[in-house]
Amino acid sequence: MSGPRVLILHGWQGSGPDHWQSWLAGELRAAGATVRYPDLPACDEPCPDRWASALHEELAGLAADPGGERVVCCHSLGCVLWLREAARIRPAEHVERVALVAPPCPGAKVPELAGFYPTGAERGSVEAAADTTRLVCSDDDPYCPQTGAAQHWGAPLGLEPDVLLGQGHLNIEAGYGPWPAMADWVLGRRQRFAG
Repeated sequence: MSGPRVLILHGWQGSGPDHWQSWLAGELRAAGATVRYPDLPACDEPCPDRWASALHEELAGLAADPGGERVVCCHSLGCVLWLREAARIRPAEHVERVALVAPPCPGAKVPELAGFYPTGAERGSVEAAADTTRLVCSDDDPYCPQTGAAQHWGAPLGLEPDVLLGQGHLNIEAGYGPWPAMADWVLGRRQRFAG
């Protein structure tokens, strides 16, 4: 059986070498997965249209690669990008699984993120873009201060969240360098992150 084909989407300002996404890319390659981990354009001042073009280019490349299931692993603004584009994902770009990790909410008050809202995301388009979408978030994410990601994204989109208590933005500052649970999820060894 072929290993998964994985697309990793970073957030605002990228992930950096110590972030769990960078660690994950190395772990998955070592496990025989095909990994696409692009630098999205101008990540310090992201443009929704440029990021959308990059996403669809990466999804086309993912579809063209021979191998096992297609998995997308997003962090922060990468999640918002996925949700914005879900309705425009063509059948050939459809993937089996998506992890949305710590998607920021519109009330985050970060000017660089404002152009990505509103997302226009709807439950039907999110369900059509992937067979399974997993929302992984914390209960104290500073980028989702008013409602929390579980309430803001999970309930309206029909996503049962895995809420990790007291884990902030699930980034390097919150202690997420190596994250074996994420590697296990991508490789199909586990289904949930909480509980």
